[in-house]
Amino acid sequence: MARTPDGFRLRVRGVSDYVRDTTSTFFTALDEVTPNDPADMTAVADNSPGFRHSKLWLESTLRQTPVPLHQQEPEVATRMLADPLDYQLAAVRKALDPSRAQPRLLLADAVGLGKTLEIGMIAAELIRRGRGDRILVVTPKHVLEQFQQEMWTRFAIPLVRLDSQGIQRVRQKLPASKNPFTYFPRVIVSMDTLKSAKYQAQLEKVSWDIVVVDEIHNATNAGTQNNQLIRTLAPRTDALILASATPHNGNPDSFKEILRLLDPLSVFPNGQIDAQAAQQLIIRRHRNSPEVSSVVGSKWAVREEPKNILVSASTEEDAVAAELAETWLAAHGNGSHLFPWTLVKAFLSSPRALKETIKTRLNTLESTNAQRCIPDEEAALKRLLALNSAVGVEDSNKYAQLVNYLKDEVGIAKNSPHRAVVFSERVPTLDYLEENLPKHLELPDDAVKVMHGAMSDQEQMNLIDEFKRTDTPLRVLVTGDVASEGVNLHAQCHDLVHYDIPWSLIRIQQRNGRIDRYGQQHPPRIATLLLDPKVGIGETHVLTKLVDREHAAHELLGDAASLMGRHSVTGEEEQIREVLRGARDLDSTVRTPEEIIEAGREMARQAAEQGAPQQDPDAPDQAETGSAVAGLDMAELLALALGEAEPGTDATTASAGATPTTVATPQVAAQVSPALSAPSLYTEEKLYLVDALSEAFHDVPAESPARGGVGLQLHENNIAELTPPADLQRRFDLLPQDYVDYRHVKERLMLATSTIRGEAQLEAAREGDSQKSWPKAHYLGPLHPVTDWAADRALSSMSRDEIPAFLGDVDELTVLFMATLTSSRGQVITRAFLSATAVPTAFAALAEELDPSISPLADPIAWLKRIGLTQNAISPGNLHVPAEANDLIRSALPAVEAHMDWVRQEAATAAAERAESYGRRADLWEQNATRATSTLSRSRAVVRKQREILASNRPHRSLIRPLAVIIPRHAENPTT
Repeated sequence: MARTPDGFRLRVRGVSDYVRDTTSTFFTALDEVTPNDPADMTAVADNSPGFRHSKLWLESTLRQTPVPLHQQEPEVATRMLADPLDYQLAAVRKALDPSRAQPRLLLADAVGLGKTLEIGMIAAELIRRGRGDRILVVTPKHVLEQFQQEMWTRFAIPLVRLDSQGIQRVRQKLPASKNPFTYFPRVIVSMDTLKSAKYQAQLEKVSWDIVVVDEIHNATNAGTQNNQLIRTLAPRTDALILASATPHNGNPDSFKEILRLLDPLSVFPNGQIDAQAAQQLIIRRHRNSPEVSSVVGSKWAVREEPKNILVSASTEEDAVAAELAETWLAAHGNGSHLFPWTLVKAFLSSPRALKETIKTRLNTLESTNAQRCIPDEEAALKRLLALNSAVGVEDSNKYAQLVNYLKDEVGIAKNSPHRAVVFSERVPTLDYLEENLPKHLELPDDAVKVMHGAMSDQEQMNLIDEFKRTDTPLRVLVTGDVASEGVNLHAQCHDLVHYDIPWSLIRIQQRNGRIDRYGQQHPPRIATLLLDPKVGIGETHVLTKLVDREHAAHELLGDAASLMGRHSVTGEEEQIREVLRGARDLDSTVRTPEEIIEAGREMARQAAEQGAPQQDPDAPDQAETGSAVAGLDMAELLALALGEAEPGTDATTASAGATPTTVATPQVAAQVSPALSAPSLYTEEKLYLVDALSEAFHDVPAESPARGGVGLQLHENNIAELTPPADLQRRFDLLPQDYVDYRHVKERLMLATSTIRGEAQLEAAREGDSQKSWPKAHYLGPLHPVTDWAADRALSSMSRDEIPAFLGDVDELTVLFMATLTSSRGQVITRAFLSATAVPTAFAALAEELDPSISPLADPIAWLKRIGLTQNAISPGNLHVPAEANDLIRSALPAVEAHMDWVRQEAATAAAERAESYGRRADLWEQNATRATSTLSRSRAVVRKQREILASNRPHRSLIRPLAVIIPRHAENPTT
């Protein structure tokens, strides 16, 4: 339900036979909508076995009532197919921060910590709060399927993949004028696909509940198509979750763009960052942050020391190196031309890469008026090409070393299960390795495959999926840096080889993170091959130190980007090139982790002196272990941007003077909307499904529950099977279609009913049970569409004006009420549970003599279990409802309404405080606006919308619902 200018909009789903599973929208200005009057509710005796009807009614009603908007504690994230690690749950709580109008967060955790799982947990919690009906996920194309699988298999969040094939399928179904982004409510699409201008107008007409953008650093440069895409999406979504392990690319404007997307007020109009506001928007931890290292344990094996393999150049390779040094580098020691270094990098990669580089340059010189690097460049290039042509495969010592390492150290062989991923920057080198490795490793051709950026999204996804499974012949994945971001390669692999080393710590770290990440069961082994010619153009001591310092930073800091402080691959490569040509000192260019830690402590001391809250920089454990950097990287991230503030401004002081953004959660919210420790009447999800189906198909004999219509079977190994009826099959149209088609779930659906079995099914899919890594049995979690469908079917069998009555361990006749307070946007702000009892206790008392006593219930589930509504409840089968029960319902309503008036006042006060706090921030921000710019205009529009949202979050109306009548077990003649 949502507010419209002249009433309300209601979105409903049909549950009766005639309209079952049909969705419709009604407007109160056009349609007559009559809400149920709680005074007209009638208690009906529950004579079902074990009070099954009552348990199901209460459980289903609670599940279909959104969790309050401002409840920060997770409700469902801890019951998914993912380890509920504290540091990940901290990210969930931050996303649900009640002080902000909308959920907005940058997940900047380092490589390998599980940002995708954090996104899934956050999305699940927003769905449970009624804020996740429409979801758009934007990722690089090579991780589309991986992301989709994680969301569905672990969280039961279905995303339809609109890759090149998916969009084609949608176009075949839709008329040309139909907006494809309105067809599916939850979709995942690549940034490359979505940034196309043809989708811009369609996106501008669509609103979302959640937008997730993975690898956001690829979309922060103003003026690019990627950036325009995100600018289009950001104001059209309620929740915005951005993710990147490298959020700062060295350009302060790019980092500020991320902050503006999340909250325009976090960057003042003069370009100065409000550090306090920014800290509320960012989550950043590393492998060795205390909150991470203390919980990952055996689920993340410790990386072995890196193995740097220096390879002496062959005679033929030495001749090429000498020519490069004497003809190309000697003439341009001042670095006026970059092309000589391009030749060097190609040479250090492979003879094939150097050959293609030379040919490309010769073609360029022939077809354009390109500036020559050296006199008679064409002749020099042809001479270099001739020398390089003499380096055959048998003459490449580095290639021979790769073959030996893969055979002897990794154990790659025809019948061996071992796998390795080999990285190279150059596509010709990838082709060179793919062409030669099968022969020299004595493997079939399909045991070695290449992945690079020129491949289609479908080809990349298929290849990644193949590498994860044990039933495929693929043993060596040779890939470029297209696979260095976001791709999980650790399922069957713990060996990685840098065939050529990037001149960037960030890129080295990204590559290593493909196998060195949470979930890795074997110590990651990383080897680097370094060609070492007699003429030192490769400067192996520089590249060796680069590898070693990345490893040291991994151990002490958890992140290597701060060692060089350039925060971009390009910036780091420029610095290393300067080192190689002798213009810079290596140690001053690439700092040690210890230097970074000491700099961080000094930064913390300065911040403490200026009043900023920081950890104690002199804590003994930090000094000994280097764990001070747990807070350092956040501080350094901000300091990097704050340091770019306009001259003459004190960023820290200005930030400290800003109005605080955090508002304490109102006491009433904590009182009536606590986190429920076990928010279900059912100890297992499958028991709820069985009861729901039993109620929906009530004509089924008790000894064979729910077989009618669905053929439910519960196996002893925690596997359930059922045949989906037509209305459930229609819901499967919104699931990942690869999964639906491959597993034939419209014909027969298999469910894993425990987390252990669910994990085993995922492992089985990787071990060869599935060609697409889709588990045969899908985990039955609390958001699964099957239980949602079953609850709808069960509730449709109950009369809308009746509530169940059952026996319980209460002293007096009692009515359980639920009261919800909603905003004008139709979102639940607060929900309260109250019990009403009659005083005096006499079932024969007249209605006018009833004097209800109202008691708030902090945890209704715990209360219901305490009074006996458990799996072991026993129903007498002939229960009689006292006449006074219906009178108690009506007479208690005024007291419940009075209680909700108090709750409304408290909620209104809290909402007003949030709106006023934001208003003060907005006014302060506006005072700094001295000149009109397009960025300022865009930010003002978002600020206006935020004000409107905060205003609409004030309590608008309350809904009171009697849920059940509880009859005392000791009452006289409760049965007939």
